Amino acid sequence: MDFGGGGRSAGDRARRQLQAVGRLAAYLGGGFLLLSAASSVAVRSLRALSDANQRKFATPCGACAGKGTYACRLCRGTTTIEWSPMYDPVFVNPCLCPTCDGKRVQRCLNCLGKGFA
Repeated sequence: MDFGGGGRSAGDRARRQLQAVGRLAAYLGGGFLLLSAASSVAVRSLRALSDANQRKFATPCGACAGKGTYACRLCRGTTTIEWSPMYDPVFVNPCLCPTCDGKRVQRCLNCLGKGFA
């Protein structure tokens, strides 16, 4: 039974308000995502430009001779170390080197692997 309410109920109004809030949330979320992506790209490009400029004019690292890595100092390039849970010279386990993870080289700590100081 319709009492002349104009065909709009409280449910329609609530649904439209909810749609408007949803649209606003979508616009704000999309804007935030776009701004975040743009700032990330800008920071990466500025960092790459700074590194290129630094690489051009900086002197090579004295610790690694500009390579960025050097032979692992813990395992001395053998990929394993001898380890025992308690001091027991009879029972010694060879374990993978925790510093280089078996790669035989470690990143230079002076230049952080960049090759220039």
